[in-house]
Formats: sequence, structure tokens, C-alpha cells
Amino acid sequence: MREILRFEDVSLTYQAENGEVAALEKVNFHAAQGEQIAIVGPSGCGKSTLLSIVAGLEPQTHGKVYLDGQVISGVSEKIGYMLQKDNLLQWRTIRSNVLLGLEIRRMLTSENIAYADKLLETYGLEQFKDKYPSQLSGGMRQRAALIRTLATRPQLLLLDEAFCALDYQTRLKVTDDVCRILKKVGKTALIVTHDIPEGISMADRIVVMTPRPGRVKSIHKVDLENEGGAFASPLQRRTNPAFAGYFNMIWKELDMHV
Repeated sequence: MREILRFEDVSLTYQAENGEVAALEKVNFHAAQGEQIAIVGPSGCGKSTLLSIVAGLEPQTHGKVYLDGQVISGVSEKIGYMLQKDNLLQWRTIRSNVLLGLEIRRMLTSENIAYADKLLETYGLEQFKDKYPSQLSGGMRQRAALIRTLATRPQLLLLDEAFCALDYQTRLKVTDDVCRILKKVGKTALIVTHDIPEGISMADRIVVMTPRPGRVKSIHKVDLENEGGAFASPLQRRTNPAFAGYFNMIWKELDMHV
């Protein structure tokens, strides 16, 4: 598969009151077209900082990040970013919220509007398009936030603890929905999560980070597809007998630093 994203010796040092702090140190890994990669690690290891660097919101001190072969040097329209909160505007309808990214980027063409409407229909929100965020469940709001991000057709999607504000049952359902959507549209995604089972259930590979300064300790390929290599949803993956083996292996790597 074609490579979409690459980190080359990415390091970040910042100045604190008590001196210089190394947040990241020589981070190296890549992501291919359509691949979902989960990033897990101890609190404060720089997981979210990596996403900020990719999004062009925070410059690294050393190293380079490439998107589709080009060095990232600032905010790019090719990258979509989903945060912990859905950030839907309460005074705008769901459809109006979904169109917001296109509006901000001056991409509100008839073709793009039709594409956004198709996403609403495809992913079960068409009948709620004239409702307001306060009238929807947390899971439906998060799905609307994802559609808003996908409407701009980004090459790369960044998810930073995007489901942690949801209750457990809703979170399982939403991660299932999101993963199906990402696979269907062939979207490359970096998924930062503190929840190891969530990472295993959603990702093709898992990057395990060390404590600060964050380095790549290991990368694990996750093979939990259905018989014959057919796509297995996150909920299906959680019932696979091999799921516990991945959890124990990654937990032991992280537990060594507790």
C-alpha cells in the first residue's frame, strides 16, 4: 500500500520554568493508505503532541513529518482533526454543523454539499439533519462530528481521545460505527487513546510509546480479521480469542514503566 504519513527522527524540546524539557525523542514510524494506527503510552508521553505536530499546530524541534511525500510545515487542508469534544455549535442544525468545515475553508460548492448530504444519509443522520445538537445523543453527536471532518475529504484523520467523553456502552457502539466508516471510505487515521482494548479493536497496527521523552518502544501488527481475511468490526474483534493475547502483551510493555 502507498505510504501516506512518515515520521523521521521527530523530537520536541520545550522550555519550562525549571529548565528545558524533552517531550519527544527520535520518533520514527509510518502509515499506509487506508491504515488505522493506534498510539498508546503512559500519561504525558507525548501522544497528543504528536498529533499536534502532524496537524501543524506545534512545530517539532528536530526531524521531519511527511504527508504523501511532502514535508508538513503548517496547517494543511489534507488533514482532519477530531478532539475529545464534538464541538458542535448549539445554534446550528446538524446539517449546518456538518457543512461548517466546508464553509470555513471556502469549499461550499454544490458538489461538496451533495457529498456531505450523502454522508449524512449513508451513516444514519439524514432524518436528524434539521435537529440541533442538544436533541441528539452523545453517540449521534460524535458521528456528526466525524461526518463534518470527512466532508472536507482529508487524506489523513487524527483522532485524539475522540470517544472518551462517552459512556462505556455508547463508546463501544460509536467506535464500531467509526471504524466501519473509516474502512469503507479507505481513510488513513492516527488514533490516540489511553484505552488499550479500544486501540486493539480499531487499529491495524499499534504504536507503543515510552514515558517522557516519548519514543517508539514497539509497533505491533494486529491480525484479528474474520475467517478469510474479511473485515472484523471492533465489537467482533473483542470476541476473538486472540484479543486477550494482544492486550496482555501491550499491558506488560506499559506496566514495566509504572
